Amino acid sequence: MTKPQDKLRGWASARKAILSGLRFTSLRLRLVVVFGLVALTAAVSASGIAYWLNREAVLTRTQDAVLRGFRQEMQNRAGVLPAHPTQDELQHTAVQMAASSQRFSVLLVAEDDSGRTVVGNSGALDTFSLADVPESLRTAVGRQQPITSNNKYPYHLYWQRIIDGDKPYLVAGTKVIGGGPAGYMLKSLEPEEKDLSSLAWSLGIATGLALIGSALLAQAAATTVLKPVQRLGIAARRLGEGKLDTRLRVSGTDELADLARTFNHTAEALETRVADMSARDEASRRFVADMSHELRTPLTAITAVTEILEEELDAETGSIDPMIEPAVKLVVSETRRLNSLVENLMEVTRFDAGTARLVLDHVDIADQITACIDARAWLDAVELDAERGIMSRLDPRRLDVILANLIGNALKHGGSPVRVSVRASDGDADTDTDLLIEVQDHGPGIPEDVLPHVFDRFYKASASRPRSEGSGLGLSIALENAHIHGGEITAANSPKGGAVFTLRLPRDPSALTETPAEPNGANRNGEGA
Repeated sequence: MTKPQDKLRGWASARKAILSGLRFTSLRLRLVVVFGLVALTAAVSASGIAYWLNREAVLTRTQDAVLRGFRQEMQNRAGVLPAHPTQDELQHTAVQMAASSQRFSVLLVAEDDSGRTVVGNSGALDTFSLADVPESLRTAVGRQQPITSNNKYPYHLYWQRIIDGDKPYLVAGTKVIGGGPAGYMLKSLEPEEKDLSSLAWSLGIATGLALIGSALLAQAAATTVLKPVQRLGIAARRLGEGKLDTRLRVSGTDELADLARTFNHTAEALETRVADMSARDEASRRFVADMSHELRTPLTAITAVTEILEEELDAETGSIDPMIEPAVKLVVSETRRLNSLVENLMEVTRFDAGTARLVLDHVDIADQITACIDARAWLDAVELDAERGIMSRLDPRRLDVILANLIGNALKHGGSPVRVSVRASDGDADTDTDLLIEVQDHGPGIPEDVLPHVFDRFYKASASRPRSEGSGLGLSIALENAHIHGGEITAANSPKGGAVFTLRLPRDPSALTETPAEPNGANRNGEGA
């Protein structure tokens, strides 16, 4: 049985998909809109032209037939009337003229023997009267034209379309040549208007159907065009996620097929290049690891010898020749430096290979810092501001490495006294409080151009001093150990002077025990331990 929450989630996801598809930034919607506008413009233009042509054809055909019939009736009926007919004669003739096949109303106007104007009306169309005839038309009908070579008749037939009560009419008039009554005709164009209205509705429906059809065609075209593009986008995202074996299925010979082929060639070249780089990187890491392991055996023997030489140097008997004493001291110092470098290289190799793991334990931070300082005889040079009882679940060995590098770096490059303070900081709303450990020295601080590079491997702040007591890996290893705890180390300059390194660690990083550290850089000018 489907739960209401599942239904709501399904409806929400469907609604989100529909809205995302209807965004105007969507190429699909833009294609549909463009197709629709083109189809609408074409359909409206074609319908408008068709309506106008049909309208003119219908009206012209009707008008020509009516005017031809009216002229014929004027010649056959009104032309035989006397020059001064009576009203009865006009009335009778008007009724006869209106009885023609065109079914128009007729109005005849003349003067009787006494000079009085008499009017004959056919009685149709609500008693067609002289007031219904536009004055301009009456004036034109009554005006006698001069006879010329181009004009053989003094009177002509004139017509005009009028609207009376929202109904269209055709009104025309002429006068009998040679003397006689003037005749006017009124013909309703309402049937033609209904035919044209039906045509307009038909064209409107056709335009709507064309618009719907164009939208469907646009949707089909957009699907045809955008489906390969969507597949290309999905493949590109998979490629960006590191799935370098992603390929597109190529079908056809069009531009989209060429694009898919180009993508496949690019992905194949990228996979080959990444595989080659990975192999080289793996070979490089293996070389460093093998070299470090190989160096440990002779270094162990050399270290034992140097310890014996150092004991001889410290002996009261002074058995070592004073002439070679500086050389012995140099050998002892460089052997220690080389031993430290090998150990650091092996540690870096573990981080790069992703084999570094945490061994967690509940530790008192104040006790841990005190043990680190005491083991290196830094008690006189370091001020500790930490309350006992601040417990955290950490890897003690890796925390000791972090602290030794930060404090030793501060003593070496910043000068004493070095202040180490511990406090708890509120984390995110969904996490426990974080642990903050600040190491501040009283030296000149870190140059601004050096700050971004203090954690880079083998970085030296001064190019003029490429050699120093450190290997240039201490701060890098400290940062990697912070990362594997899920923490971070930042470097800055204090407003009061000196450099400040801030270590931020979660109180319980147990969820991150299987997360390998990401490779990063080294310190300012070496490490502290």
